[in-house]
Amino acid sequence: MQTPWGFPDFDAHEALHLIHDEATGLRAIIAVHSTHLGPSAGGTRFWHYADDADALTDVLRLSRGMSYKNAMAGLPLGGGKAVILAGEDRHKTPGQLAAFGTAIDRLGGQYITAEDVGMTVADMIEIARKTRFVAGLPVAGGAVGGDPGPHTSLGVFLGIKAAVKRALGKDSLDGLHIALQGAGSVASGVALHAAAEGAKLTIADVDAARAQALATQVNGKVADPADILSLDADVVSPCALGAILTEQSIAALNTPIVAGGANNQLATPEDGERIHACGILYAPDYVINAGGMINVSTEYIRDGDASLVRRRIEAIPGRLEQIWVESASSGRNPAAVADATAQALIGRSSAAD
Repeated sequence: MQTPWGFPDFDAHEALHLIHDEATGLRAIIAVHSTHLGPSAGGTRFWHYADDADALTDVLRLSRGMSYKNAMAGLPLGGGKAVILAGEDRHKTPGQLAAFGTAIDRLGGQYITAEDVGMTVADMIEIARKTRFVAGLPVAGGAVGGDPGPHTSLGVFLGIKAAVKRALGKDSLDGLHIALQGAGSVASGVALHAAAEGAKLTIADVDAARAQALATQVNGKVADPADILSLDADVVSPCALGAILTEQSIAALNTPIVAGGANNQLATPEDGERIHACGILYAPDYVINAGGMINVSTEYIRDGDASLVRRRIEAIPGRLEQIWVESASSGRNPAAVADATAQALIGRSSAAD
């Protein structure tokens, strides 16, 4: 589809900021998709991209997903995202993080950042030296804040349980096989929750040592990353990077459920229909993985405590069930149902469109 700027993933984004700090070598992009519900919010990703066009595509898609995620979670936030373009050595410096914090501060609160792939709590501390528009900062025990990853993991785990209940009629993951793509922060949390309930896990990650370490921790198995999506499993859980559900990978799926924490799992909107046509129950990613942003929002806005964060995360299964019920009654695939609902919430279209 042709857009006014010629970028296929440009979706009426409100602003796109290209950042270059010559002194530190920082190169970054901040995309503001929507501020309809509040200041745009979404994590910063630190990643080495094959080329600048890939970075632009990623930040455009991720920021749109954040608008949808925050809207569907009922948060008073819009959607934004940032990517810091890493060099081949994947090394970042305090100077680059400071320059990035300054760039955020110049936006005057239009964009609020937190951790994403490749970023840590320590990085947020460095950024916060230059701007107050940051969350995911360390806090005292019991307070709201810190790494949002464990909160994302909890929401994904609860969403998997909801999918299992709907598709398989089971109240527990005990004895079920979960094929987990990824072994990072979110994937590790999902694995620990699932293993504690008796699930059998097969894990794949581009970092083989990391996959093996997690598999050992949960008494699971390791698979080749090229094979993980096609394993015979009760649940396939993508918890790594996005655009992994394609025409080819969907055709190879051997599972009744796809439910995971990765952002932008569907390579194209058409893939939502493809997975639905296969009779596979899909949990829209920005609904199931909202736990981290729920924690970030509560920390930044200061409108609740840790118990409220937990209650808000525990509402994720109910939102998924509403999507699945509407999908079943309307015949529309769950991804399309979720998209239409989110678009209406941010004032972009009618849910009936």
